[in-house]
Amino acid sequence: MPLLLPSSLYGLARPFLFGFDPEHAHEITLDGLARTQNTPLACAYSAPRVDDPVTLAGLTFPNRVGLAAGLDKNARCIDAFAAMGFGFVEVGTVTPKAQPGNPKPRMFRLPQRDALINRLGFNNEGLDAFLANVQKARFRKSAGSKTPMLLGLNIGKNAATPIERAVDDYLACLDGVYAHADYVTINISSPNTANLRTLQSDEALDALVGAVAEQREALATRHGKRSPLFVKIAPDLDEAQVAVIAATLQRHRMDGVIATNTTLARDAVAGLPHADEAGGLSGAPVREASNRVIAQLRAALGTDFPIIGVGGILGAADAKAKIAAGADVVQIYTGLIYRGPALVREAAQALLRDRSKA
Repeated sequence: MPLLLPSSLYGLARPFLFGFDPEHAHEITLDGLARTQNTPLACAYSAPRVDDPVTLAGLTFPNRVGLAAGLDKNARCIDAFAAMGFGFVEVGTVTPKAQPGNPKPRMFRLPQRDALINRLGFNNEGLDAFLANVQKARFRKSAGSKTPMLLGLNIGKNAATPIERAVDDYLACLDGVYAHADYVTINISSPNTANLRTLQSDEALDALVGAVAEQREALATRHGKRSPLFVKIAPDLDEAQVAVIAATLQRHRMDGVIATNTTLARDAVAGLPHADEAGGLSGAPVREASNRVIAQLRAALGTDFPIIGVGGILGAADAKAKIAAGADVVQIYTGLIYRGPALVREAAQALLRDRSKA
């Protein structure tokens, strides 16, 4: 990922930064953000947060634009992203034990389509390091903030854990992150951990979500707070599969759904360099599939079930299309890489204007 700079500089810097290997650029960026957050140098990427509060799952989101999980897997840069004006930031995916992820190279740019392919594989430093970083974050103490930015913590399973023991990993992570999260996301939709997406099937999903729901009740009693649970799903689902997922989420009283993760489809990038690399495709090519799943979820779930829309937001119009499809709030990731931090405020302002007209 290229270094995040004000929009006036970003367009000049991007060609140079795109000369780096994508994962190396990503690491350089996060290192820079981690060092400069909560210092005067943070002004290089800071922006006033758009005030557009919305209440979902018992939480007040300061505005409707969030950062998707996957960019800050180890929760190192929460305060830096808060400074960019996000209404909510989701970090992770974290697994119980540290793991290196898949062999490199494992991240590829497709600039002709404003897209990325990654097969990182939940590379992270493990739950203990993740929680230490979360507890260092200072965003909730920011002066004068009536509605602090919300923090989502995204959990998954270790690659070495057999799929039939996956529930154990999710419960271990849930137990660790619960007290520190505004909401927790159960990630069952990454294509880069073997067999993970099989957890979206009827019986497997029912078992996992049921176990997580039961554990949440015990944790709510223990900690004296009820943290909402969201489930993140893939775009590569047909309408019948979406309907099964929707029914399962409602049956186990999940608090929301995040739609969607990356896609395995390659139709939109066929013939381009790197198009045949294994992994999940994100950015503009996933936009329509994501919107389709969001619309199907909304039809199946009714008007009040919270949906976070993510996938292919490169500009204000894309954010508005997510809301029109049925999402309540949106998240960005690949758009931040191609557009820079100006996208956060642009999208949030557009959604505020639309809401004001309603």
